[in-house]
Amino acid sequence: MTVADPRERQDGLGWVSRAIFADPRLWLHVGAGPAAVPRGHRPAARYAVVPSVKRAKFLLPLASRRVGAASTLAYNALRPPRVRANRLAVGLLAGLGATGRVRMPVLTVAVPDGVEPEELLLAEHLGRVEGRRLHAAIGIRPPDPHHKPTLQLFDDRGLARAYAKIGWNDATRAMVAAEADALRELPRDGGDFPDVPRLLRQLRWGDLAVTLVEPMPARVRRLPRPERPRAAAMLAVARRAGPARPLRPLAGSPFLADLTARAERAGGPVAAAVAALAARDGATALEFGHWHGDWVPWNLGTHRGRLVAWDWENSGADRPVGFDLAHQGFQCALSLAGQPAAEATAAMDDLLARHGDAFGLDPARRRLVADAYLVELWLRTAELAAGGGGWSGKLHPVLLHLLAARLSVPAPGPAG
Repeated sequence: MTVADPRERQDGLGWVSRAIFADPRLWLHVGAGPAAVPRGHRPAARYAVVPSVKRAKFLLPLASRRVGAASTLAYNALRPPRVRANRLAVGLLAGLGATGRVRMPVLTVAVPDGVEPEELLLAEHLGRVEGRRLHAAIGIRPPDPHHKPTLQLFDDRGLARAYAKIGWNDATRAMVAAEADALRELPRDGGDFPDVPRLLRQLRWGDLAVTLVEPMPARVRRLPRPERPRAAAMLAVARRAGPARPLRPLAGSPFLADLTARAERAGGPVAAAVAALAARDGATALEFGHWHGDWVPWNLGTHRGRLVAWDWENSGADRPVGFDLAHQGFQCALSLAGQPAAEATAAMDDLLARHGDAFGLDPARRRLVADAYLVELWLRTAELAAGGGGWSGKLHPVLLHLLAARLSVPAPGPAG
């Protein structure tokens, strides 16, 4: 069945189309094949919708066979085996120019006569500022106010040239700006500090904030043992590749001041949780430093024997050393294993117990790090919601109830 302008849809294809092809002067059409462009317009780009309109996962550029194949085969070694096999099949079809034979839908994008494509199409604009023609492979995720459209950008030869993250509302614009700031400051001296992509450019294009980073190495691979914490690398991130920092009590620390201020802005029961944390652990001394902010296997890989880390949009300073370890334990259980927040919290506690010694965390410090991380995570959730990101049903209000039990404060009411 032929589908008209995808911007009218309410699914992932719809919201990505509205974000990337927002200008009303653009003519968009999704159908069984390349569409006849109306008079007064000319085609500027065509994409295969993979694997279908209803189950769209990404938009494959049809600029050439080489570009189409590259957009599905690049970094395929990072993907789970089933996804890898599916993308290999699509890449082979694209390389043969045979996507139409399997009735793969085509998104046609046309610009008005007399208007240059780079005025209306982000990929064309980025190609102009980078000095070469670029073709975008566009990821599609379910509609969510804190998801960001992402573009992998390839040149005419099918070589990956850049990776673009797109901020389209207040929450996501802040996130892509934070990643650009982080990438400017990260050390690149080797050692235990992971390799990171370079920032290529930060720009605004209409209402969109764009952070453009260099592509990952072509031969980057998945972690061989993704469940194993990389303690030396986590510590190098925390210490910015320097020596250990002196221990400081929680009371009077910039971290506690930051938590308190953010809790006051958020309002509600989280302020009581922060106060209880300060009362219980204020005298406990620990090491503070930076954290990656989203240290999970899907943001890590290996290349030539070295760890590679990307997605630094949640990084920050003045966090307890061990926050990345806590995050790995919680998020792997929550997102990879599909466990609810209570079980994810237990997995976090277990990982801290098994590996906390490497971070100088005795039982009291492990408890502090775990509970402070849960406060940090809930505040991040609240700040995304306040910035237009919506509430995470996995984390709110359940984190408040977990914190109430762990810190012995009154549980929040039914509304959280």
